[in-house]
Amino acid sequence: MHCPFCADPDTRVIDSRLVGEGNQIRRRRECTKCKERYTTYESAELNFPRIIKSDGRREPFKEEKLRGGILRAIEKRPVEMERVELAVSNIMHKLRATGDREVKSIRVGDWVMEQLRGLDQVAYVRFASVYRSFEDVRAFLEEIERLEHELPPELKKSQLDFLDTDGDEN
Repeated sequence: MHCPFCADPDTRVIDSRLVGEGNQIRRRRECTKCKERYTTYESAELNFPRIIKSDGRREPFKEEKLRGGILRAIEKRPVEMERVELAVSNIMHKLRATGDREVKSIRVGDWVMEQLRGLDQVAYVRFASVYRSFEDVRAFLEEIERLEHELPPELKKSQLDFLDTDGDEN
């Protein structure tokens, strides 16, 4: 790395430490020629595939857009942010793991649905209603019934019920 003060190519690292969540390194450097010190930051450059929208447009993957969609779905629901971050991380891992240069948005949407199914039933149906463009109440009911039948027992225990399963009307 060239010194930003005198442009000499000979610099040395004085100190290195992890920053934030451990995904970045802060380095203190010193130029061997002019003795000026400065800080650099180093992080991994991860290339995500471009997203192919349903109308054929292509756009870069945006983590904040993914997180925002999930946060809208879980709004006012009892879901911890740690679980949301884990869901975002899982989707991003799948996206990188494809090895593709481009991925259809419908595939990413399916991954979001998969993650929301495990987070919260209401959030899942909220997202599904927009993602699958439900036209009427019947479509909502069909999705809820499918969810009730497909959800594994261990996930059912950790979620609030949609419908009163005791038979009580109150």
